[in-house]
Amino acid sequence: MARYIVEIAHTSEDCAEALDSVVAMSKEFINRFDWGCKAGEHTGWAVVEAGNESIARMMLPTSVRREARVVLLNKFTVEDVQSFHKDH
Repeated sequence: MARYIVEIAHTSEDCAEALDSVVAMSKEFINRFDWGCKAGEHTGWAVVEAGNESIARMMLPTSVRREARVVLLNKFTVEDVQSFHKDH
């Protein structure tokens, strides 16, 4: 399974609605998110495991699904980083 970071951005006016939509999906799902709302950054981030980007997006509430960012995550080894320098 691949790992994705999902990002739900919203306005301060839509904050309660965005949070409510995540809670409505699952009361446990809200706990997977970290939120910047109290710092004035009205965005939530969660790392999810899914078979592909579409499946990761389907995990989100329909009200935010289309606008959400879904990014495939990867890890690099020291050797990977060193090989990047050799390629340039």
